[in-house]
Amino acid sequence: MTDEDKEFLDRITAYAEKVMADIDPDPTVTPISTQLEYLRPVMEEISKETGKSVEDIFIRYMDLASTAAAKKQAEFEEDFVDFTEPNNGKFKF
Repeated sequence: MTDEDKEFLDRITAYAEKVMADIDPDPTVTPISTQLEYLRPVMEEISKETGKSVEDIFIRYMDLASTAAAKKQAEFEEDFVDFTEPNNGKFKF
């Protein structure tokens, strides 16, 4: 992820944390479409600044958020590798 990508993702994430602090992010509680409506103002702002469509901003955000989530999950799994049995992925306690 480039520095520009990180700044882009951080900007939307910070906005989301502010405007969606009181909602449950579980899609079964707060539909994704509702969550996206909360993000629309910042995406429209970025769209105007960059000259790209809101749809392009949304797609870039989703791609970067997915990449960041996958990286975070991989780091978590690596941090806890000592707690799993070889090749079965189950936690041992």
